Amino acid sequence: MAYNTSLIQKNSLLLLFLFIALGVISAPLLAGNAPELTLEIGKKHEGTPVHAITLHGEPKYPADFKHLDFVNPDAPKGGTLKMHATGTFDSINPFIVKGVPAAGLNYLRSGLLYESLMQNSWDEPFSLYGVIAESITVPEDKSWAKFKLREEAHWSDGEPIVAQDVIWTFNTLVQKGQPFFKAYWNDVESVEELDEKTVLFKFAVRGNAELPLIIAEMPVLPKHYWGEEKNNFEETSFEIPVASGPYKIGKIVPGRSIEYVRDPDWWGKDLAFFKGMNNFDKIVYDYYRDENVAQEAFLAHNYDVKQENVAKIWYEGYKVAKDKAENLIKEDINNTRPAGMQAFVYNIRREVFKNKDVRAALAYALDFEWSNKQFAYGDYVRTNSYFDNSELSSCCDLPDEDELKILEPFRGKIPEEVFTSVYKAPVSDGSGNNRQQLREGIKLLEKAGYTALNENGVRYKTLKNGDVHTLEFEILHYSPTFERWVLPFIKNLERMGVKANFRIVDTAQFQSRTNTFDFDMLIGGFGQSESPGNEQREFWGSDKADIQGSRNLIGVKDPVVDYLVKGIIHAKSREDLVAKTRALDRVLLWNHYVIPMWHYPKWRIAYWDSIKRPENLSGISPLIAQTWWSTEAEKVAE
Repeated sequence: MAYNTSLIQKNSLLLLFLFIALGVISAPLLAGNAPELTLEIGKKHEGTPVHAITLHGEPKYPADFKHLDFVNPDAPKGGTLKMHATGTFDSINPFIVKGVPAAGLNYLRSGLLYESLMQNSWDEPFSLYGVIAESITVPEDKSWAKFKLREEAHWSDGEPIVAQDVIWTFNTLVQKGQPFFKAYWNDVESVEELDEKTVLFKFAVRGNAELPLIIAEMPVLPKHYWGEEKNNFEETSFEIPVASGPYKIGKIVPGRSIEYVRDPDWWGKDLAFFKGMNNFDKIVYDYYRDENVAQEAFLAHNYDVKQENVAKIWYEGYKVAKDKAENLIKEDINNTRPAGMQAFVYNIRREVFKNKDVRAALAYALDFEWSNKQFAYGDYVRTNSYFDNSELSSCCDLPDEDELKILEPFRGKIPEEVFTSVYKAPVSDGSGNNRQQLREGIKLLEKAGYTALNENGVRYKTLKNGDVHTLEFEILHYSPTFERWVLPFIKNLERMGVKANFRIVDTAQFQSRTNTFDFDMLIGGFGQSESPGNEQREFWGSDKADIQGSRNLIGVKDPVVDYLVKGIIHAKSREDLVAKTRALDRVLLWNHYVIPMWHYPKWRIAYWDSIKRPENLSGISPLIAQTWWSTEAEKVAE
């Protein structure tokens, strides 16, 4: 199973998975010979309002563009898109820690319900185009960002979207929202209303080129609705809120289904950015108990489209009656999105995983080559980078000159392998008899002091305080789909003298235990984009390791990592960003914080001919709800 976090798509979660936050350290990170991080600060001036902004280089689309390249500008409007989700939901507020929000809602990038100041174009590394904001102004020194809101932008109840909405949203998300927001926008010093349709963000630092963009991504919420005492922003709720996006919420069956209804009076429907988008009159997400039930429902055409992450199901699980076969379409579609890191994730707060040699040793028990042939028809690619499938990956060569300039000052403070070896997860011959790999793992366990076996055959050692510590732990996840991959891994661990068990919990419990770091090891992921930046601090920042709800699941507290992340945030060019990201990648990999799993560099999408897709997809996301359309609506239009 290829686990997609696209923050990143639950959004992923996620992703996203995906899907991620951070701030910037103001005090010196390292003592001794740590290099100084210098910022290139240009002459401060008023700047020029522009329709789009990009992290490095120039935006792809000019101010007078007609539509994005990955849409059908003539797509008909109408029809219903039926989607699916598994598990349950108990909230329609995705912005707070409490609760499990319904599918279709996104706490950062704009979803169906809320629009942001600006939106990512989805076919560039990191470029944003004005949505609620018609323009953005940023000075050369990146010390502030000014947004001019569109006169026509209004809420679904007819009230105009104004500067006070933006200010209230920012303050509320930072103070009451997920911890992500406070970290992500940590460097915002103040937010001011210049007039009813103009808002100014002042920054506490200069030279952070990404900061104006991540502010521009902020979804805007209605102050006049949430500001009322009757609507408690911090509580889960099914009360349908005022919206700013192309859809409004229709019917809700708590925990079972949610319906979004296209707003025919939506203020943004004529913007060039949305030409060919938001084509369905209704989008419905039905929830199923598990993936097996969901698969049967798809084959019965109870919903229209399914992105498949399980190779075995892709090859064997889409057999339908002959009279239906011609109506079912299956496509393998190449994409260009970074694969990110799907992995067995260590919680190094736990004693069992504090030793790097132990973490490295356990990776030898995962016989990927055998499992890939047995369970996935050999389709999957082993992941060897946190930024795999992109130019940001360090997977192919030793550090080049630019990377060495970054890494050399930390020699002795980071694993020596960073300089001498390209990381590659242990490789077996695929026969299923990986004795050599297990022997290598055992050597590392003995090096870590686990030389003795107890009466149950489990390795142990005596700690300095006299406590006896055995090598046993729990692997946590919410889907039984991974079981056929995990059980051989556990069996190999047993042969090494390590005891592990696989614990499957429901999605709500998994979310709760993840938020509170109540796990030994979990199956999870770190979704990545083509332009990493402030979100890296949420993944790896020392100051996030003890904040419940943060994405520093591992518990990383390393001043070198903090420094490297800060360098990424302040990268001066695309080339500089690539070098600094690769340097971070090497340090993370050789600290063995995870056991990398696998990825698949394509989308497997099965869909019924009740819907159609654009000829070209963005390469970053298939954007099914946003850019596809109904066949029935097409027939009506003809």
